[in-house]
Amino acid sequence: MPNSNLKQVGLILGGVVIGIMLSLNFSANADRLGQQPLPVEDMRAFAEVFSVIKRDYVEPVEDKKLIVQAITGMLNGLDPHSAYLDADALRELQDGIQGEFGGIGIEVSQENGYVKVVSPIEDTPAFRAGIHAGDLIIKIDDTSAKDITLDEALKRMRGKPSSKVTLMLARKGEQQPIIVTLTREIIKVQSVKSKEAEPGYVYLRVTQFHENTAKSVVEHLVKLGKNGKPKGLVLDLRNDPGGLLNSAIGVAAAFLPEGATVVTTNGRTPGAHREYRAAARDYVYGNSGDFLRSLPPWAREVPMIVLVNGGSASASEIVAGALQDHKRATIMGTRTFGKGSVQTTLPLSNNAAIKLTTARYYTPSGRSIQAKGIDPDVIIEESAMGGSIKRLREVDLQRHLGNDLDPDAEKIRNDNLPVAKPGGNGAMAVPPPPPKPFEFGSRDDYQLSQALNKLKGLQVAETKPNS
Repeated sequence: MPNSNLKQVGLILGGVVIGIMLSLNFSANADRLGQQPLPVEDMRAFAEVFSVIKRDYVEPVEDKKLIVQAITGMLNGLDPHSAYLDADALRELQDGIQGEFGGIGIEVSQENGYVKVVSPIEDTPAFRAGIHAGDLIIKIDDTSAKDITLDEALKRMRGKPSSKVTLMLARKGEQQPIIVTLTREIIKVQSVKSKEAEPGYVYLRVTQFHENTAKSVVEHLVKLGKNGKPKGLVLDLRNDPGGLLNSAIGVAAAFLPEGATVVTTNGRTPGAHREYRAAARDYVYGNSGDFLRSLPPWAREVPMIVLVNGGSASASEIVAGALQDHKRATIMGTRTFGKGSVQTTLPLSNNAAIKLTTARYYTPSGRSIQAKGIDPDVIIEESAMGGSIKRLREVDLQRHLGNDLDPDAEKIRNDNLPVAKPGGNGAMAVPPPPPKPFEFGSRDDYQLSQALNKLKGLQVAETKPNS
């Protein structure tokens, strides 16, 4: 086709694309942002590329596939947490909010074209198999995980209960790939666990923030206090990848004075400027009612330690930051993940949605957690030998948002994980036996033992920041 004819096709398709955008209320969004005009010339360029692919690509390509890939590319190019959600992915997201879904139990992100494990979820196939935060997924079954979308990776790892999936992993410090075969199961995440750690001292662990987590926290606190007011409380948020904002506000509200500021958000749109307080309007989900009415009074009075680490992200950082700023608790452990951004799920007309980063969030004193995290008041390494697992953090992710208040946050990053190579002649190494999963709250939990010492006024093995 002559170049002039190609341009004409591009102009026609450009008009069609712009018309579609207008029909999908993009014009209304532009009005909300101050009458910003649509980039007509860029849309024409997009349409020209679209027409060339339709005409010249080696195989026929469906229109829907090209458009979905274009949308996916737009969102993936923004930051690690914005994404396009087709109908299946949207349903899986909703299932995850409710704390039940089918799969192997890992939180993932994308790095250098590969899928990285942010955190294995406790009591799941991935956790029991010894998969670590920071592991790089090279293959899922027989499919390379290079340059596939997170949506596609999740689809391949999820499936019917009792079916199997094999992952090839690269792990820092291992010269050969690690191969694990996992049996999928219904993942029912028990987001709250509790026990009496020692006589008079209670332990409360939150593994994720689902729609009923805050209510469950109150129920556990009632149970923990049935034999009288405890002498001290340890709230464990280690390896908690986050979840629902209102759930985090409800958990923080269980330990703060009524009406205290928990978190603020700020973004470009008027709706992104919000202050969230320890008030029922900000933490009650649906028609559940104000569950804090049954909160035992000692929950807001008893001496308190919060345990965090590099796997504590998002909602768990909101809770830790609020309790730290209000001096309600001593934060112990290691620096948190540093995800200080808000994602809003915006439905589309085709039963799909986009998950878009719309704001940053800030602690009550105004600190930005993004790409930095929460620094503990008392640094306690994960073992008595003084070492901690080097975990993937927000600042290590490509295209992460910067910290708008602290330019030095970018200096605190981990080394990139090396990509493991196959063994000699392309043969895969025999995978080493998976390590025994560490159980938070067990007798071997060194950080918990130090938290209890702190509550009892005993000496703790604090690590100095520069050591």
